[in-house]
Amino acid sequence: MYEYLCYFAIYSFLGWCTEVAYAAINSGRFVNRGFLNGPVCPIYGFGMIIVIFCLTPLMDNKWFLFLGAVLLTSTLEWITGFALEKIFHGKWWDYSKVPFNLNGYICLKFSIMWGLACIIIMDIIHPAIGIMVNHFPATAGRVLLSVIFTVMLTDAITTVVTVNNLNKQLARLDDISQKLRMVSDELGENIYESVSAIKEKSEIIKERSGELKEEIEKKAEKLEKKAEEFKRELKNAYEEEIGRGFFGQKRIIKAFPDLRSIKNGEHLTKLKERLKQL
Repeated sequence: MYEYLCYFAIYSFLGWCTEVAYAAINSGRFVNRGFLNGPVCPIYGFGMIIVIFCLTPLMDNKWFLFLGAVLLTSTLEWITGFALEKIFHGKWWDYSKVPFNLNGYICLKFSIMWGLACIIIMDIIHPAIGIMVNHFPATAGRVLLSVIFTVMLTDAITTVVTVNNLNKQLARLDDISQKLRMVSDELGENIYESVSAIKEKSEIIKERSGELKEEIEKKAEKLEKKAEEFKRELKNAYEEEIGRGFFGQKRIIKAFPDLRSIKNGEHLTKLKERLKQL
């Protein structure tokens, strides 16, 4: 158990390094990738633990090792993507535009890459890591692991709070947006009702045209002014809300550039655009 916990911590860190390097190549800048704030990607740690545990007996057969790695890592990635979407109501990565994808969670291109990477790791990297873990003092290792996992747990809690705050912010933006639509709809309905009433009373209007016309214009002007004032207040509230930052918000959005909100995609897009300007 101790060795596997060490492997989890080490591969979580190496996975984070891989993600950062990949992002740097694609974007030309540093991006703190990964779900957590710290320099770890737990999905890599879990993935390698599963591969080591299940596929070590297949080390002599590279084809079986490759196929097993592709199957196990792809299954883990699909389950993780599906679970994150259901729990946090957002799609954290999306391979929908990549050929041979499954639900946008996994695709053939990266599945093959994980399979090849696992062969290299199991052949070259893992034996060296195994020697390092076995030669490291066990007592010091347990203390270090305790610290690492305490920090990771705290980080996980903080990240979950950040994501929940992001979802709440998007919900507030959607609420304001719906109120704006309601004001516009109500104004349109009132104008429609006024026009209909005028048509129905066309004969009376002919007799009292000047008086009624002035009264209708005043009423319409007052109604429109009130509606515009309320809309302005709502737009200001929307801008204020979209400009409201909180701990971890910018990092989580930068770390997952393809993040899509299932319920409030339009508002998340505007929030991303606002953050780019900062």
